Amino acid sequence: MSFSYLPRISQTPQQLIDPSGQPQFGLFEQSVPQLNFSQFDYRTVLDQPAGKLARFFAQKQFQFVTVSGDGWLLAVAIADIRYASSGFAYLYQADSAIFEKGLLLPLQFGCQMSVSPIAGVATLHAGKTRWSIEPATDSWQLQVDCGPLQANLLLHKQQQPPLALCAPTGYQGFTYTEKNNALPVTGQLSLAGKNFPLQQARAGYDFSAGFMRRQTNWRWASINTLLEAQPFGLNLAAGVNETGLCENALWLDGKIQHLSPAQFQFNRYNQESRWQIRTLCDELTLDFTPLFCRQEKVQAGLLASNFRQYVGHYQGEIRLRDGQVLQLKQCLGLAEDHYAKW
Repeated sequence: MSFSYLPRISQTPQQLIDPSGQPQFGLFEQSVPQLNFSQFDYRTVLDQPAGKLARFFAQKQFQFVTVSGDGWLLAVAIADIRYASSGFAYLYQADSAIFEKGLLLPLQFGCQMSVSPIAGVATLHAGKTRWSIEPATDSWQLQVDCGPLQANLLLHKQQQPPLALCAPTGYQGFTYTEKNNALPVTGQLSLAGKNFPLQQARAGYDFSAGFMRRQTNWRWASINTLLEAQPFGLNLAAGVNETGLCENALWLDGKIQHLSPAQFQFNRYNQESRWQIRTLCDELTLDFTPLFCRQEKVQAGLLASNFRQYVGHYQGEIRLRDGQVLQLKQCLGLAEDHYAKW
């Protein structure tokens, strides 16, 4: 059986914003090298040029890295939401205590973001706590200095194509997002002197930036693993890109397959309940069982956030375009439910 979901993939532009000041929308073959946001012709909802403050506070950016091994998962995030900078780092272990650390800082104090998914450095630090993400053309580097949690890791792209897209956001904005999963990782990862083996680990990254909605929400799923010795990655999202494009894809042995829109069903008020995830064209049918939840609820002036990121097990079937069926059994991964007013 074959599946007909074949979105058009556009040639990657050198710059995201065209000479007329408009974003270039679409799914792209590779990373967009230059995110020239300063050239975006940002307007109010009444078509007037937006002021400097409006431009500043409308632009948001976040970067995320996750690494998954046998019974453990590392997740690190950095976000610049203008009114504040935030991030977290945690290491889940199936048979041990979980280490987690969160930071929330005013404005952009202690925070810097990379200029694109292939250049610059993103950092978040307060006191002796610090983590950084450094993208490059062929890799992403993650460094964590967080008390007992120490990491110096390199995610190797190995010419695997990313999921890269730019889509309209709200009435006058846009979001560029890029994901890449199932990447091999080298380096060192330790917690309280315990070293974690990386030979069988797989990693993924997320780069998202743009002029986003003042209020937004999303559901998200992510897997980085080995299936019968083949690198397998999955990224699914719903609630962010609702304008004809979706950021759904799987990677198997270095090749990408784009997936149709996803539907997430779960009980938000019961954190132990099972999730069900389906796609419009029936490429996959997955269940997710939560094991751990990293959560934050923030109400602070102009900001509000209800964030839940779960570590858990996926199981179910994934049908490839050529008819091959992949079976997931107790596969460690992430699921997320997030509301933000920023």
